[in-house]
Amino acid sequence: MPCRKLFRTMMCCGLLLAGEAAMGQNEQTCLLEDLDLAKMSIGWGSVQAGRSVDGNPLTIAGRVFPRGVGTHASSSMHIDLHGTAQVFHAWVGIDDEIAGAPAASVEFRVYADGIGAWRSGIMRAGQPAQQIRLDVSGVRRLILAVRPGSDGINYDHADWADAKFTYRGKRPVAVTPAVEPAVILTPRPPVTPRINGPRVFGVRPGSPLLFTIAATGARPMTFAAEDLPPGVTLDGATGRLRGTIAKAGTYRLRLSARNEHGAAERTLRVEVGERIALTPPMGWNSWNCFAHAVTADKIRAAADAMVSSGLANHGWSYINIDDFWQVCPDHEDTTLHGPGRAADGTIVPNPRFPDMAGLADYVHERGLKIGLYSSPGPRTCGGCLGSEGHEERDAATYAAWGFDYLTYDLCSYMHGMRDTADRAENIAPYRTMQAALRAQRRDIVYSLCQYGLADVSQWGGQVDGNCWRTTGDIVDTWGSMSGIGFSQAGLERYAEPGRWNDPDMLVVGQVGWGPDLHPTRLTPNEQYTHISLWSLLAAPLLLGCDLTALDEFTRSLLTNDEVLAVNQDPLGRQASRLRRDDVREVEVWARPLEDGTQAVGLFNLGEAAAEVEVFWSELGRSGRQTVRDLWRQKDLGAFERSFRASVPRHGVVLVRIGTPREQAETDRAKE
Repeated sequence: MPCRKLFRTMMCCGLLLAGEAAMGQNEQTCLLEDLDLAKMSIGWGSVQAGRSVDGNPLTIAGRVFPRGVGTHASSSMHIDLHGTAQVFHAWVGIDDEIAGAPAASVEFRVYADGIGAWRSGIMRAGQPAQQIRLDVSGVRRLILAVRPGSDGINYDHADWADAKFTYRGKRPVAVTPAVEPAVILTPRPPVTPRINGPRVFGVRPGSPLLFTIAATGARPMTFAAEDLPPGVTLDGATGRLRGTIAKAGTYRLRLSARNEHGAAERTLRVEVGERIALTPPMGWNSWNCFAHAVTADKIRAAADAMVSSGLANHGWSYINIDDFWQVCPDHEDTTLHGPGRAADGTIVPNPRFPDMAGLADYVHERGLKIGLYSSPGPRTCGGCLGSEGHEERDAATYAAWGFDYLTYDLCSYMHGMRDTADRAENIAPYRTMQAALRAQRRDIVYSLCQYGLADVSQWGGQVDGNCWRTTGDIVDTWGSMSGIGFSQAGLERYAEPGRWNDPDMLVVGQVGWGPDLHPTRLTPNEQYTHISLWSLLAAPLLLGCDLTALDEFTRSLLTNDEVLAVNQDPLGRQASRLRRDDVREVEVWARPLEDGTQAVGLFNLGEAAAEVEVFWSELGRSGRQTVRDLWRQKDLGAFERSFRASVPRHGVVLVRIGTPREQAETDRAKE
């Protein structure tokens, strides 16, 4: 008998025997909502049994479902079926509670033992519920997933309505996915000096200059610089450049760092002109960590930790105070009360921040820069005093205090807008503060926080915005991070030095929006994806974690100089998405670098490991190309036509393709 026919016969007999055994057991039903819903991940809000994510009856296109589970993209739930379930049944769709929302699109997916078994296709608000009736016989692990459409996760309220399993034997149970080990890929830096951080720096003529040479290696270390422009001095012990440059132009400084083990050199290009923030800002912001619980003491502690942790040696430089430094007159916490403004209109911080100028000096003395937050409306998002009607005086006050960065949040200003999608209405308040900031003899990075309304990427530069939020607020879930990050495709045409798309802050380490903190809910692989994607996107890198509580894994994520160099590349080109395979759930992104190479991210958004490949033709390359693994800082060899790698669930392989121009020229000279 042919082998294949014998195999089919054996399989049939086995199925018959299994079926005969199952006949002796009564078929039972298990509702999805009766499982442990705490094990379902969710991109926003809380999972609801028998209710939508907002707590309303489950309703899809006017049809009400009494049972089911409401969730929000991206979400996933792992269910152990023990091989005893027969059928999974559900109706899926977007809940009617978001009717009229500007964007809502999701795709429901079901995976059986790691393989895609069913997908709904993209569904939008108002579409009728789609029925699933899936044979799951013999399946051990089922994953129910909701993916956002290409427009991010906003309003993606997704329902698994009337969801249930039929089974004979052991009842299905929700399970937690296997814990990923936190594998550290970043090699420790050598004891010899290595100069890190940006290779280009922008300052306006006559503005105070502060630039700290970021360098790793054993201390003590001494610094030197050749071709310093008139008006600038270098502290050889700290590596801090200070002063002012009166004349516009390009200045090339030859920097060096030396210790007992050796020396390193690098050229720093200083552009004195009208544009600043020529590489994306790198630093820390208080919001995702402390939120309303922020104090001056916590800001000082963050500055100290930025230095003592070694992050400053890798180019991290901003310490930014978010909301709640101002007076919040209606807040229950009396430490937020106070006069608010002096008789002449000058803003007065709340009692937690008794000396803003002294706080700025404290941060500057550590070679770092400092930022704060306000709103063009009467109140901030937290209900504190905004800048409405006081823009000129506030900008002058910020400059007098010595601040270097302003996050300007639309917030309460939106309540008075006729149409939040109207471009002119969005531009107006940012134009007002633009004029106020430019009147100061101090460079203040201008960060527009208005959540991507009215296509801000297309006009943010017109109001001197150095960076602008393109999305809603991020939280520490795969759904939120991936939904935001991978929705940035197409915005690369608007990014350039001094003008950056901002997909919000980093959510690694200990976060919690104050005062109670928790380890990020992102898995280790998801954190590698987060840092890799934001680096490819040339996004501002603003940490939101407690810098005083960094573990070794988090520190390793934030101190890989080859990865950070992608973010800080002087060419300033944001990555483009080369390919998106929705069936296999993989994506390939790439950005050109100043040295002639390209940084490429191979991403796996799926629920099981996948092979991902980039072809030289996609990169405009041909012939043998060298490939370097940036996280491991390791050359992988030279490859013809393409490079392929196995990428773990929700993970990334970040590589550099090609030989750096300077190295290639050296190699040719040797030949």
